[in-house]
Amino acid sequence: MKKFFAEGIGTMFLVLLACGSAVLAGPSISTLGVGLCFGLVLVCLCYSLGNISGCHVNPAVSFAMFLSGRMNGRDFVGYVVAQLLGATVGAGFLYALAHMGDGFNYGGITAASGSYLATNVLQPGATAGMALLTEGLLTFFFVLVILGATDANKGFGKFAGLAIGLALGLVNIVGIPVDNCSVNPARSFGPAVFDPTAWGDFWIMVVGPLLGAAVAVLCWQVMSSSKKAVK
Repeated sequence: MKKFFAEGIGTMFLVLLACGSAVLAGPSISTLGVGLCFGLVLVCLCYSLGNISGCHVNPAVSFAMFLSGRMNGRDFVGYVVAQLLGATVGAGFLYALAHMGDGFNYGGITAASGSYLATNVLQPGATAGMALLTEGLLTFFFVLVILGATDANKGFGKFAGLAIGLALGLVNIVGIPVDNCSVNPARSFGPAVFDPTAWGDFWIMVVGPLLGAAVAVLCWQVMSSSKKAVK
């Protein structure tokens, strides 16, 4: 139960702090600042929860671990449930904060527009196909970094958390202008619970990351097996 609790707490803080940076200060810190916040939050979580649950805080990451044989089906289901619940609690706290302000600046925008909770919806000019491809490619990169950095034989040990956090920051900088960047179905689920207008695009934030994670697993298995053959 400890690992499930850790996943729930970790995902709660990922949504509260990372999405909170966009809601409470987005226009002030810009896309670069929000992306950096996502990365820094994950670095902190990796080093605080990594030894307990592995710090997936993302159903797409857990899906990749399941496909690669690093976790069993029972744990996979438990992780996903914990992540979705944690994301919902985090979004709930953020929703409360966004509605408690009386004339609060919200980083330079009005309270009304600041309470949308950084939901994953298509941005002006973006199409569903564009968002789906973006989510798939960015998750592919993100999960590939995780698989490589945490590999028992080829990973980088204590430095893995830094690589993973940097990867999340990078993909957010690229993906935010398209659909506020998900690469994490739980991160999309929590805010959508409090903003029903986000459900229309939610399928993209599930299909894209899961497909990207599956491709990352396949590519990593090919690359890692090739290295063994060379040796």
